[in-house]
Amino acid sequence: MALKITLVRSLNSCKKNQIATAHALGLRKVNSETVQPDNEATKGKIRVIAHLVKVEEV
Repeated sequence: MALKITLVRSLNSCKKNQIATAHALGLRKVNSETVQPDNEATKGKIRVIAHLVKVEEV
């Protein structure tokens, strides 16, 4: 399985670790999407920025 992650809110006024996490997932601009493997590392990153992203299973 894989997860499709979409950045739905801006990274402006976010903490530095949240911005770094979004960039590590490949999310730079609002509405940018990436497909990541469904594993514990990815789920941990999503947990840090859960209020900024939308996640769907692919």
